[in-house]
Amino acid sequence: MTMEETIEGREALALLERAREAVDPRLRVALGSLPGPMRRVALYHFGWENADGSPAAGSAGKAIRPALVLAATEALGGDPGAAAAAAAAIELVHNFTLLHDDVIDEDPTRRHRPTAWTVFGTPDAIIVGDAVLALAYKLLAEDRHPAAGAAAGRIADCVIELCAGQQADCAFEERAPEDVSLEECLAMAVAKTGALLGCACAVGALYAGAGEAETAALDAFGREAGLAFQLIDDLIGIWGDPERTGKPAGADLAAHKKSLPVVAALGSGSPAAAELALLYRGHMSPGAVALAADAVDRAGGRDWAQSQAADRMARAVHELSRAVPDLAAAGDLLSLAEFVTRRSR
Repeated sequence: MTMEETIEGREALALLERAREAVDPRLRVALGSLPGPMRRVALYHFGWENADGSPAAGSAGKAIRPALVLAATEALGGDPGAAAAAAAAIELVHNFTLLHDDVIDEDPTRRHRPTAWTVFGTPDAIIVGDAVLALAYKLLAEDRHPAAGAAAGRIADCVIELCAGQQADCAFEERAPEDVSLEECLAMAVAKTGALLGCACAVGALYAGAGEAETAALDAFGREAGLAFQLIDDLIGIWGDPERTGKPAGADLAAHKKSLPVVAALGSGSPAAAELALLYRGHMSPGAVALAADAVDRAGGRDWAQSQAADRMARAVHELSRAVPDLAAAGDLLSLAEFVTRRSR
Protein backbone atom coordinates (compact mmCIF):
# COMPACT_ATOMS: atom_id res chain seq x y z
CA MET A 1 0.00 0.00 0.00
CA THR A 2 1.38 3.39 -0.98
CA MET A 3 1.14 6.50 1.16
CA GLU A 4 -1.48 7.86 -1.22
CA GLU A 5 -3.74 4.86 -0.48
CA THR A 6 -3.76 5.27 3.33
CA ILE A 7 -6.39 7.27 5.18
CA GLU A 8 -3.77 9.88 6.09
CA GLY A 9 -2.61 9.99 2.50
CA ARG A 10 -6.13 10.58 1.23
CA GLU A 11 -6.59 13.37 3.75
CA ALA A 12 -3.37 15.03 2.60
CA LEU A 13 -4.38 14.69 -1.05
CA ALA A 14 -7.68 16.38 -0.24
CA LEU A 15 -5.78 19.25 1.42
CA LEU A 16 -3.54 19.58 -1.63
CA GLU A 17 -6.54 19.59 -3.94
CA ARG A 18 -8.19 22.36 -1.89
CA ALA A 19 -4.94 24.34 -2.03
CA ARG A 20 -4.85 23.96 -5.82
CA GLU A 21 -8.45 25.19 -6.04
CA ALA A 22 -7.54 28.22 -3.91
CA VAL A 23 -4.35 29.25 -5.69
CA ASP A 24 -4.75 28.13 -9.31
CA PRO A 25 -7.17 30.91 -10.30
CA ARG A 26 -4.76 33.50 -8.89
CA LEU A 27 -1.81 31.84 -10.59
CA ARG A 28 -3.58 31.79 -13.94
CA VAL A 29 -4.45 35.49 -13.68
CA ALA A 30 -0.89 36.36 -12.62
CA LEU A 31 0.75 34.32 -15.37
CA GLY A 32 -1.78 35.60 -17.88
CA SER A 33 -0.55 39.14 -17.21
CA LEU A 34 2.91 38.33 -18.59
CA PRO A 35 3.84 39.46 -22.11
CA GLY A 36 2.98 36.84 -24.74
CA PRO A 37 6.34 35.11 -25.26
CA MET A 38 6.98 34.87 -21.52
CA ARG A 39 3.41 33.80 -20.81
CA ARG A 40 3.79 30.90 -23.22
CA VAL A 41 6.88 29.57 -21.43
CA ALA A 42 5.31 30.03 -17.99
CA LEU A 43 2.05 28.29 -18.88
CA TYR A 44 4.02 25.44 -20.42
CA HIS A 45 6.11 25.08 -17.26
CA PHE A 46 2.97 25.01 -15.10
CA GLY A 47 1.53 22.27 -17.30
CA TRP A 48 -1.42 24.29 -18.57
CA GLU A 49 -0.29 24.66 -22.18
CA ASN A 50 1.65 22.61 -24.68
CA ALA A 51 4.74 24.02 -26.35
CA ASP A 52 2.65 25.22 -29.29
CA GLY A 53 0.33 27.16 -26.99
CA SER A 54 -2.58 24.73 -27.17
CA PRO A 55 -4.33 23.84 -23.88
CA ALA A 56 -2.87 20.97 -21.88
CA ALA A 57 -4.23 18.94 -18.99
CA GLY A 58 -0.88 18.68 -17.23
CA SER A 59 -0.24 19.07 -13.52
CA ALA A 60 1.08 22.29 -12.00
CA GLY A 61 2.61 20.26 -9.16
CA LYS A 62 1.34 18.99 -5.83
CA ALA A 63 0.82 22.44 -4.22
CA ILE A 64 2.56 21.36 -1.03
CA ARG A 65 3.87 24.81 -0.16
CA PRO A 66 0.62 26.75 -0.65
CA ALA A 67 -1.18 24.02 1.28
CA LEU A 68 1.22 24.62 4.17
CA VAL A 69 0.43 28.34 4.11
CA LEU A 70 -3.30 27.69 4.35
CA ALA A 71 -2.95 24.92 6.95
CA ALA A 72 -0.68 27.06 9.15
CA THR A 73 -3.14 29.96 9.02
CA GLU A 74 -5.98 27.69 10.06
CA ALA A 75 -3.96 25.94 12.79
CA LEU A 76 -3.43 29.30 14.50
CA GLY A 77 -7.07 30.31 14.27
CA GLY A 78 -6.93 32.45 11.13
CA ASP A 79 -9.01 32.39 7.96
CA PRO A 80 -7.19 30.38 5.29
CA GLY A 81 -9.24 32.04 2.58
CA ALA A 82 -7.66 35.37 3.48
CA ALA A 83 -4.20 33.86 2.90
CA ALA A 84 -4.87 32.57 -0.62
CA ALA A 85 -2.90 35.34 -2.36
CA ALA A 86 0.08 34.72 -0.09
CA ALA A 87 -0.18 30.98 -0.77
CA ALA A 88 -0.13 31.69 -4.50
CA ALA A 89 2.91 33.92 -4.02
CA ILE A 90 4.74 31.08 -2.27
CA GLU A 91 3.89 28.77 -5.16
CA LEU A 92 5.28 31.30 -7.63
CA VAL A 93 8.52 31.50 -5.65
CA HIS A 94 8.75 27.71 -5.72
CA ASN A 95 8.33 27.63 -9.49
CA PHE A 96 10.94 30.37 -9.93
CA THR A 97 13.38 28.00 -8.23
CA LEU A 98 12.29 25.07 -10.40
CA LEU A 99 12.78 26.95 -13.65
CA HIS A 100 16.29 27.98 -12.61
CA ASP A 101 17.20 24.62 -11.01
CA ASP A 102 16.31 22.75 -14.19
CA VAL A 103 18.72 24.94 -16.15
CA ILE A 104 21.51 24.65 -13.58
CA ASP A 105 21.11 20.89 -13.18
CA GLU A 106 20.46 20.38 -16.91
CA ASP A 107 17.42 18.26 -16.03
CA PRO A 108 15.68 17.07 -19.20
CA THR A 109 12.28 16.31 -17.67
CA ARG A 110 9.92 17.61 -15.01
CA ARG A 111 6.41 16.40 -14.26
CA HIS A 112 6.78 13.73 -16.94
CA ARG A 113 7.55 16.03 -19.87
CA PRO A 114 10.51 18.05 -21.23
CA THR A 115 11.67 20.93 -19.03
CA ALA A 116 11.07 24.50 -20.18
CA TRP A 117 14.72 25.18 -20.99
CA THR A 118 14.93 22.14 -23.29
CA VAL A 119 11.87 23.35 -25.21
CA PHE A 120 12.32 27.13 -25.27
CA GLY A 121 16.04 27.50 -24.58
CA THR A 122 18.08 28.48 -21.55
CA PRO A 123 17.67 32.29 -21.85
CA ASP A 124 13.87 32.12 -21.93
CA ALA A 125 13.71 29.71 -18.98
CA ILE A 126 15.91 31.98 -16.85
CA ILE A 127 14.07 35.15 -17.86
CA VAL A 128 10.65 33.62 -17.18
CA GLY A 129 11.88 32.35 -13.82
CA ASP A 130 12.80 35.94 -12.95
CA ALA A 131 9.39 37.17 -14.10
CA VAL A 132 7.59 34.51 -12.05
CA LEU A 133 9.45 35.68 -8.94
CA ALA A 134 8.42 39.28 -9.68
CA LEU A 135 4.80 38.13 -9.92
CA ALA A 136 5.02 36.70 -6.41
CA TYR A 137 5.90 40.13 -5.02
CA LYS A 138 3.23 41.76 -7.17
CA LEU A 139 0.57 39.52 -5.63
CA LEU A 140 1.68 40.57 -2.15
CA ALA A 141 1.89 44.24 -3.13
CA GLU A 142 -1.74 44.09 -4.28
CA ASP A 143 -2.90 42.15 -1.22
CA ARG A 144 -4.64 44.42 1.30
CA HIS A 145 -4.20 41.99 4.20
CA PRO A 146 -2.27 43.66 7.06
CA ALA A 147 0.29 40.81 7.05
CA ALA A 148 1.19 41.21 3.36
CA GLY A 149 4.14 43.54 3.97
CA ALA A 150 5.69 41.31 6.64
CA ALA A 151 5.14 38.29 4.40
CA ALA A 152 6.93 40.01 1.50
CA GLY A 153 9.91 40.78 3.72
CA ARG A 154 10.03 37.22 4.98
CA ILE A 155 9.84 35.82 1.44
CA ALA A 156 12.65 38.16 0.33
CA ASP A 157 14.90 36.84 3.10
CA CYS A 158 13.93 33.30 2.11
CA VAL A 159 14.80 33.86 -1.56
CA ILE A 160 18.25 35.09 -0.58
CA GLU A 161 18.71 31.98 1.54
CA LEU A 162 17.48 29.79 -1.32
CA CYS A 163 20.04 31.37 -3.63
CA ALA A 164 22.80 30.80 -1.08
CA GLY A 165 21.78 27.16 -0.83
CA GLN A 166 21.79 26.79 -4.60
CA GLN A 167 25.21 28.43 -4.83
CA ALA A 168 26.58 26.04 -2.19
CA ASP A 169 25.09 23.08 -4.07
CA CYS A 170 26.80 24.19 -7.28
CA ALA A 171 30.10 24.74 -5.46
CA PHE A 172 29.95 21.17 -4.14
CA GLU A 173 30.01 19.89 -7.71
CA GLU A 174 33.48 21.36 -8.19
CA ARG A 175 34.92 19.64 -5.12
CA ALA A 176 36.20 16.10 -4.76
CA PRO A 177 33.59 13.64 -3.44
CA GLU A 178 35.30 13.16 -0.08
CA ASP A 179 35.84 16.91 0.46
CA VAL A 180 32.18 17.75 1.11
CA SER A 181 31.25 17.27 4.77
CA LEU A 182 27.89 16.04 5.96
CA GLU A 183 27.46 19.20 8.04
CA GLU A 184 27.92 21.38 4.93
CA CYS A 185 25.49 19.22 2.99
CA LEU A 186 22.84 19.42 5.72
CA ALA A 187 23.20 23.21 5.91
CA MET A 188 22.83 23.44 2.14
CA ALA A 189 19.68 21.27 2.21
CA VAL A 190 18.11 23.42 4.92
CA ALA A 191 18.78 26.55 2.86
CA LYS A 192 17.73 25.09 -0.48
CA THR A 193 14.66 23.13 0.61
CA GLY A 194 13.82 23.68 4.27
CA ALA A 195 13.83 27.47 4.03
CA LEU A 196 10.87 27.70 1.66
CA LEU A 197 8.75 25.19 3.56
CA GLY A 198 9.57 27.07 6.75
CA CYS A 199 8.70 30.34 5.06
CA ALA A 200 5.37 28.94 3.86
CA CYS A 201 4.43 27.98 7.41
CA ALA A 202 5.66 31.30 8.82
CA VAL A 203 3.67 33.28 6.23
CA GLY A 204 0.59 31.29 7.21
CA ALA A 205 1.25 32.20 10.84
CA LEU A 206 1.58 35.89 9.94
CA TYR A 207 -1.77 35.80 8.15
CA ALA A 208 -3.31 34.36 11.32
CA GLY A 209 -1.99 37.32 13.29
CA ALA A 210 0.54 35.21 15.19
CA GLY A 211 3.27 36.73 17.33
CA GLU A 212 7.01 36.42 16.82
CA ALA A 213 7.42 33.28 18.94
CA GLU A 214 4.62 31.36 17.21
CA THR A 215 5.82 32.46 13.78
CA ALA A 216 9.38 31.34 14.55
CA ALA A 217 8.12 27.97 15.79
CA LEU A 218 6.11 27.44 12.59
CA ASP A 219 9.18 28.39 10.55
CA ALA A 220 11.26 25.85 12.46
CA PHE A 221 8.56 23.20 11.95
CA GLY A 222 8.64 23.77 8.21
CA ARG A 223 12.43 23.73 8.08
CA GLU A 224 12.69 20.41 9.92
CA ALA A 225 9.92 18.90 7.79
CA GLY A 226 11.67 20.34 4.73
CA LEU A 227 14.91 18.63 5.62
CA ALA A 228 13.03 15.36 6.07
CA PHE A 229 11.47 16.02 2.67
CA GLN A 230 14.91 16.58 1.11
CA LEU A 231 16.26 13.38 2.63
CA ILE A 232 13.40 11.40 1.12
CA ASP A 233 13.76 13.27 -2.18
CA ASP A 234 17.45 12.35 -2.26
CA LEU A 235 16.55 8.70 -1.72
CA ILE A 236 14.07 8.94 -4.57
CA GLY A 237 16.78 10.55 -6.71
CA ILE A 238 18.76 7.33 -6.36
CA TRP A 239 16.17 4.57 -6.06
CA GLY A 240 12.98 6.20 -7.34
CA ASP A 241 10.73 4.59 -9.91
CA PRO A 242 11.00 6.54 -13.18
CA GLU A 243 7.29 5.93 -13.79
CA ARG A 244 6.54 7.92 -10.64
CA THR A 245 9.36 10.48 -10.67
CA GLY A 246 9.36 11.33 -14.36
CA LYS A 247 13.16 11.16 -14.28
CA PRO A 248 15.60 8.37 -15.23
CA ALA A 249 16.55 5.87 -12.53
CA GLY A 250 19.57 7.03 -10.54
CA ALA A 251 19.42 10.50 -12.10
CA ASP A 252 21.21 12.12 -9.16
CA LEU A 253 24.04 9.59 -9.33
CA ALA A 254 24.38 10.00 -13.08
CA ALA A 255 24.77 13.75 -12.48
CA HIS A 256 27.42 13.13 -9.78
CA LYS A 257 25.22 15.00 -7.28
CA LYS A 258 26.55 15.02 -3.73
CA SER A 259 23.18 14.36 -2.17
CA LEU A 260 22.75 13.59 1.52
CA PRO A 261 22.77 9.77 1.25
CA VAL A 262 25.84 9.95 -1.00
CA VAL A 263 27.77 12.26 1.34
CA ALA A 264 26.81 10.13 4.35
CA ALA A 265 28.00 7.02 2.50
CA LEU A 266 31.26 8.68 1.42
CA GLY A 267 32.00 9.61 5.03
CA SER A 268 31.46 6.11 6.40
CA GLY A 269 35.09 5.06 5.95
CA SER A 270 33.94 1.69 4.62
CA PRO A 271 35.24 -0.22 1.57
CA ALA A 272 31.95 0.63 -0.15
CA ALA A 273 32.69 4.34 0.43
CA ALA A 274 36.00 3.97 -1.38
CA GLU A 275 34.23 2.22 -4.28
CA LEU A 276 31.68 5.05 -4.43
CA ALA A 277 34.38 7.75 -4.42
CA LEU A 278 36.11 6.03 -7.33
CA LEU A 279 32.87 5.75 -9.29
CA TYR A 280 32.14 9.45 -8.69
CA ARG A 281 35.42 10.38 -10.34
CA GLY A 282 34.50 8.72 -13.63
CA HIS A 283 31.76 8.69 -16.25
CA MET A 284 28.45 7.38 -14.94
CA SER A 285 27.25 4.84 -17.46
CA PRO A 286 24.00 2.99 -16.60
CA GLY A 287 26.12 0.16 -15.25
CA ALA A 288 28.16 2.54 -13.10
CA VAL A 289 24.96 4.14 -11.79
CA ALA A 290 23.73 0.73 -10.62
CA LEU A 291 27.08 0.03 -8.94
CA ALA A 292 27.06 3.44 -7.27
CA ALA A 293 23.54 2.91 -5.92
CA ASP A 294 24.61 -0.41 -4.46
CA ALA A 295 27.71 1.18 -2.93
CA VAL A 296 25.64 3.94 -1.28
CA ASP A 297 23.40 1.26 0.18
CA ARG A 298 26.26 -0.91 1.47
CA ALA A 299 28.03 2.12 2.93
CA GLY A 300 24.96 2.93 5.02
CA GLY A 301 23.79 6.03 3.15
CA ARG A 302 20.30 4.71 2.58
CA ASP A 303 19.71 3.64 6.20
CA TRP A 304 21.19 6.90 7.51
CA ALA A 305 18.92 9.04 5.33
CA GLN A 306 15.82 7.10 6.34
CA SER A 307 16.72 7.37 10.03
CA GLN A 308 17.50 11.08 9.71
CA ALA A 309 14.20 11.74 7.96
CA ALA A 310 12.32 10.18 10.88
CA ASP A 311 14.40 12.15 13.39
CA ARG A 312 13.79 15.44 11.59
CA MET A 313 10.06 14.77 11.54
CA ALA A 314 10.11 14.21 15.29
CA ARG A 315 11.89 17.54 15.68
CA ALA A 316 9.31 19.17 13.43
CA VAL A 317 6.46 17.94 15.62
CA HIS A 318 8.23 19.27 18.70
CA GLU A 319 8.59 22.71 17.09
CA LEU A 320 4.94 22.66 16.04
CA SER A 321 3.84 21.90 19.60
CA ARG A 322 5.49 25.15 20.73
CA ALA A 323 3.11 27.14 18.55
CA VAL A 324 0.07 24.86 18.77
CA PRO A 325 0.15 23.00 22.11
CA ASP A 326 -3.02 21.10 21.18
CA LEU A 327 -1.71 19.26 18.14
CA ALA A 328 -5.24 18.21 17.24
CA ALA A 329 -5.71 21.77 15.98
CA ALA A 330 -2.72 21.28 13.69
CA GLY A 331 -3.92 18.05 12.12
CA ASP A 332 -3.75 19.40 8.58
CA LEU A 333 -0.15 20.55 9.00
CA LEU A 334 0.83 17.16 10.38
CA SER A 335 -0.96 15.34 7.56
CA LEU A 336 0.91 17.37 4.96
CA ALA A 337 4.27 16.86 6.66
CA GLU A 338 3.69 13.12 6.96
CA PHE A 339 2.60 12.94 3.33
CA VAL A 340 5.66 14.61 1.87
CA THR A 341 8.06 12.57 4.00
CA ARG A 342 6.48 9.20 3.30
CA ARG A 343 6.17 9.34 -0.45
CA SER A 344 6.50 6.11 -2.36
CA ARG A 345 9.92 5.54 -3.82
